[in-house]
Amino acid sequence: MLVPKKTGSAERRAQVRGRNDGERLGAAELGGERGERATLVQFSSAFCAPCRATRRVLAEVAGMVPGVTHVEIDAEARLELVRELGIVRTPTVLVLDADGRVVRRAAGQPRRADVIAALGEAVQGRPKAR
Repeated sequence: MLVPKKTGSAERRAQVRGRNDGERLGAAELGGERGERATLVQFSSAFCAPCRATRRVLAEVAGMVPGVTHVEIDAEARLELVRELGIVRTPTVLVLDADGRVVRRAAGQPRRADVIAALGEAVQGRPKAR
């Protein structure tokens, strides 16, 4: 049974997908260095209200976990990269492992717990930074 999607921004949930085989992002694509253990990449646009809330969540989580960086990319300024990665809405969040592989991606405003769980997957098997 399909349930109609609610359109209120507070009630939107992120649509989460798993690994994207072969997709790797480096410093050149990101416009900055990746995190030592993982990177939270956020694609945003200027008039996107959920993007502001997503920025706060990702910055908070990145601040809690050593070796994790949050990078925000202006989707309008980086259209070639947006098309290459199949980004169709903002915010879209990509969780990268230490090697720059996309471990998770979510379109829409993610919940803090979901971001933490995706980070766990990204750093799984990696030694903790000292």
